[in-house]
Amino acid sequence: METLAIGCGAGFSGDRVDAAAPVVRTLIARGGPAALIFETLAERTLAAAQLARRANPDKGYEPLLEMTLRPVLADCLAHGITIVGNFGAANPGGAARAVAELAQELGLGRPRIAVLGGDDLSEGEGRARVAASLGNAFDADRFVCANAYQGAFEIADAIRAGAQVVVTGRVADPSLTLGPAIAHYGWGRTDWDQLAGATMAGHLLECGAQVSGGYFADPGRKEVPGLEDVGFPIAEIAPDGSTVITKADGTGGLVSAMTVKEQLLYELHDPAAYITPDVVADITAADVEELRPGAVRLSGVRGHPRTPTLKANAFFDGGWFGDAEISYAGPNAEARARLAMEVMRRRLGDVLTLRFDLIGVLSVLGDDAGAMLAAVPPGGATDVRLRVAARTDDEALIDRLHREVTALWTGGPAGGGGVRTAKRRRLTMRSCLVPREALPASFTFAA
Repeated sequence: METLAIGCGAGFSGDRVDAAAPVVRTLIARGGPAALIFETLAERTLAAAQLARRANPDKGYEPLLEMTLRPVLADCLAHGITIVGNFGAANPGGAARAVAELAQELGLGRPRIAVLGGDDLSEGEGRARVAASLGNAFDADRFVCANAYQGAFEIADAIRAGAQVVVTGRVADPSLTLGPAIAHYGWGRTDWDQLAGATMAGHLLECGAQVSGGYFADPGRKEVPGLEDVGFPIAEIAPDGSTVITKADGTGGLVSAMTVKEQLLYELHDPAAYITPDVVADITAADVEELRPGAVRLSGVRGHPRTPTLKANAFFDGGWFGDAEISYAGPNAEARARLAMEVMRRRLGDVLTLRFDLIGVLSVLGDDAGAMLAAVPPGGATDVRLRVAARTDDEALIDRLHREVTALWTGGPAGGGGVRTAKRRRLTMRSCLVPREALPASFTFAA
């Protein structure tokens, strides 16, 4: 049986929309069975999508979907490259309609589009399951929605049924890759080693250019050529679940044993038990072998039976988040920024819990309480941007925060400028486990 090649076209929502085209060209030149995955759904992304759908029932799917698929849809359909993406987010049906409309606009006819369901636990029995699992942590008044991480077998079923495009909502990231592999090789639900191997192939693909040099690059320490045109990865998955990682032809970036090892361990809490809906993967005896420049083989991944539960994320109304920034430059800039920080604290500290960052002094490594910033002795930074942020249920207080920062223009200290303000609704998230049998996944073909 021919080896299956799976390319990655996106590693997160907002990824480069020109990244997939070189991958597709490489898959076409290679020949043989192939699929293209789009991983665009982080927890924060799904929360934003849920808010978007609340505001407009026709929205709630990946906002860059049309821009992402336009360069590659025709070639994928013409060459039999199956597209699988979790770009359905909170509205898989809406995403399917958008794909169909794009195909019609491009004169491609109507593709066979499958829509996966079963992840939404926002109503009825699903909501009750989440509430029972969270117990006292479930806030019924603030509850917005909940979604469970579904697996790969329904993706495989859809592909076997003739789907050219599979649109999902919340599925586990590696399942996007595992689904086409199951469909191609016919693996069963207890072929643990094969499932685990292809799951780790999906783990290597899911973050896009991270495995092909993007997140690896560190000048003077880990050099990566052509980072401005970094190529996205391709996994050639064998019948035993082992995989060879390469990248799109004619692109920059780097695939090496080091890049693969870094991504293999990325977000892996327990290398002996990487839990997914489909299998528990164990990489403690895995082998990473550089076959040639730009081609790395992963083998020896072991699989263990899947768990009886699925992870679910519940989202709750978190009120409003707002922040504002103002810059200070030149002699004594840091002292002026610290004085502005103190002005804000005195004017708003009694009604809002404020977070301050001095960008250029301490920001990324700071803390919400400000203890670390307070511990940093004033220095002589001459290019400082003050950022102040707050969370509250009262939108009016966020508007007041913005007015107070804007007033620093002339209210002092001296030399402030470049004010920026922003606010948004926010969701909080709590995770729980729900019984697998309570969440039967399924697919339907879009009408």
